[in-house]
Amino acid sequence: MSIAGDLIRGHTEAVILARLMISDSYGYEINKNIMTISNGQLELKEATLYTAFRRLEASGFITSYWGDGDAARRRYYAITPLGREEYARLSYEWENTKQIMDKLLKGDT
Repeated sequence: MSIAGDLIRGHTEAVILARLMISDSYGYEINKNIMTISNGQLELKEATLYTAFRRLEASGFITSYWGDGDAARRRYYAITPLGREEYARLSYEWENTKQIMDKLLKGDT
């Protein structure tokens, strides 16, 4: 079973920033890591991924640069200090939302 698009929508940027907290990376590698970590349950569509990159870059949360590897030339993305702050904010927001949803779905009063 894969994760429904409705459940992940709105959290794509947090997932991307989380990957970039570890190291600079390029789009295909980020998506491959997401698929591996989620055991194939989450794969971002290319259009979704690159639209999110543009939004994150326009907001100053990431920067991009061209890599000079032996293989094909790739556009790498790096998180900025502002992006690290945004990642912390989004992580807090996710944890808070998750706690509320757990209570609601378990029928806590």
